[in-house]
Amino acid sequence: MDRTQLQRHLDELLDAPRFKDYCPNGLQVEGAPDISRIVCGVTASLALIDAAIERGAQALLVHHGWFWRGEDARVLGMKRARMARLLAHDINLLAYHLPLDAHPDLGNNAQLGRVLGLRPCSTTGDQGLIWLGEPGTPTTAAQFGAHAGTKLGRTPLLVGDGQRVVRRIAWCTGGAQGYFEQAIDAGADLYISGEISEQTTHVARESGVPYIAAGHHATERYGVQALGAHLAQTFGLDTVFVDIDNPA
Repeated sequence: MDRTQLQRHLDELLDAPRFKDYCPNGLQVEGAPDISRIVCGVTASLALIDAAIERGAQALLVHHGWFWRGEDARVLGMKRARMARLLAHDINLLAYHLPLDAHPDLGNNAQLGRVLGLRPCSTTGDQGLIWLGEPGTPTTAAQFGAHAGTKLGRTPLLVGDGQRVVRRIAWCTGGAQGYFEQAIDAGADLYISGEISEQTTHVARESGVPYIAAGHHATERYGVQALGAHLAQTFGLDTVFVDIDNPA
């Protein structure tokens, strides 16, 4: 598949231009013009680049790419090592951050909701990134935390009232603990994200709404897998998801 055709399809599918983001979305590093094999992963780390090289891929498709707002623009150290490996093997880097979080079917939030068995009801908050839904049956926060741990293969951290009965759950994958109070204002009985900050515990205790930190990496593995499967089905591309383990 032609690189330009692939980028255009992904940009349109994910509605990338509409998002105000912390990094460029789309093609970040130009490689081979023709693409038949894609390695998908969460983060464009050196380990994932090496996995793409081993598999003879012409493209990496990730959620966390490069060139983040406010980072040092110089190509030194770790950044140089990553870029040198990518360029030496003519591999394209395609990255979609908030557009991949938000997509109504293939996105991280949509896919995490499916994994956890949540019925989505609506979205709210900044750029519609907070999802709200219902569990199959009313449950306590502690019970749902245990369920999430089983589904994600990672023990989550629960702060706040674990015995609160939850009928309305809000979630946003990754590092979205800053949306906690917006989720409370939207009527959530429980909020789930990937990371936790010091102040998150106090918000949970004082609001009465418990919070589950289920892991940044653990909550954001599913969108890029769904996107890769879409490309395989739509264009017959050889796509494989490589999970570089990350406990954070």
